[in-house]
Amino acid sequence: MRQRLNFWVIGGDPRQMTLARSLAEDGHTVHTYALDRGGEPSLAADGLAGAAVADCVVLPLPAADGENLNAPLSSLRLPLAQVLDTLRPGQLLCAGMADARLVQAAEARGLTLRDYFAREELAVANAVPTSEGAIQIAMEELPITLHGSKALVVGYGRLGHVLARQLRGLGAAVSVAARNYTDLAWAQVWSYGVERSDQLSGWLCGYDLVINTVPAPVLGRAELADLKPGCLVIDLASKPGGVDFTAAAELGVKVIWALSLPGKTAPVTAGLAIKNTIYNILTELGV
Repeated sequence: MRQRLNFWVIGGDPRQMTLARSLAEDGHTVHTYALDRGGEPSLAADGLAGAAVADCVVLPLPAADGENLNAPLSSLRLPLAQVLDTLRPGQLLCAGMADARLVQAAEARGLTLRDYFAREELAVANAVPTSEGAIQIAMEELPITLHGSKALVVGYGRLGHVLARQLRGLGAAVSVAARNYTDLAWAQVWSYGVERSDQLSGWLCGYDLVINTVPAPVLGRAELADLKPGCLVIDLASKPGGVDFTAAAELGVKVIWALSLPGKTAPVTAGLAIKNTIYNILTELGV
């Protein structure tokens, strides 16, 4: 990657503010747009006219809010198509959670689109702030300490590994639910209790806290009915989530669907992780 590049950071939340500032601190030329509230005035551009000369244009995570650019810190309502129309064919566009519409629109304009949210290194980096955010919620919502509590982590991927370790570090008795035999074996190696995530009904009555990380239906009516009164459920899975929220409401089970925790609880850390991921993309592309 070249030492000096021209970046445009368009739209987003405090993660993108951190990204822009850190890129500038690294010596790059940086322009921001649709980051009005809380952004760096010295980096703000009056319009998108200069975006076409950028070495890399960065859109937020997620990139779109319907058909518009995701820009919660701006009063502007920019159609995403309008943003893309200002760019030149072949230009590098980095975006988070690029949906089918964005992929098709980028292809139609000849843009080189890379989804930084799909990168493994970003998923690993985000596991820590997501886990800490979930634990913060649990501490605020539970009437007991995590120390001495019984906690179940559903799913033993990147996030599940970090969650189980951090919960145990706080003194919780931790169990892990997974379907993959290898994941269950690793959970046993680390002396966690184990459950089958596809056979949870009848095995949940002892837990004070259940945290789901699986983006598929795992906590339905039967499983939720098995929880003891006062058990807190935190769903960290992306849409559509892993909990039957209608059944939970009818059964009186408290469920908190905690989406996008890195951007809410640790936007500086999350923004720096995005920067590092974009640097990796640029290096791979030989920019």
